[in-house]
Amino acid sequence: MTDPKNPTQISIELNEEVAQGTYSNLAVITHSASEFVIDFVRIMPGIPKAQVKSRIILTPEHAKRLVAALQDNISKYESVHGHIKEVKGSGSAIPLNFGGPTAQA
Repeated sequence: MTDPKNPTQISIELNEEVAQGTYSNLAVITHSASEFVIDFVRIMPGIPKAQVKSRIILTPEHAKRLVAALQDNISKYESVHGHIKEVKGSGSAIPLNFGGPTAQA
């Protein structure tokens, strides 16, 4: 629904299921000439198979806006909570062991 005083205003609804969120500890990003695809994956320790939990497809313009919005929010977060520590060598490495002991049953 739009506000009659401001026809460009958009009302965004968030249903209960989506509001719960989906945990992801890995994002795999690919692109073509016309779109960026972000697969949000959940990797669990001791389980060799990971599952894509959500896929978001963006235009290049929206992808660039997302990067800017994330950077703005990270800056705001760090101004309140301090610098976010980056793990050395974590660029594209997949943390299969989570730094803990190997799971045994």
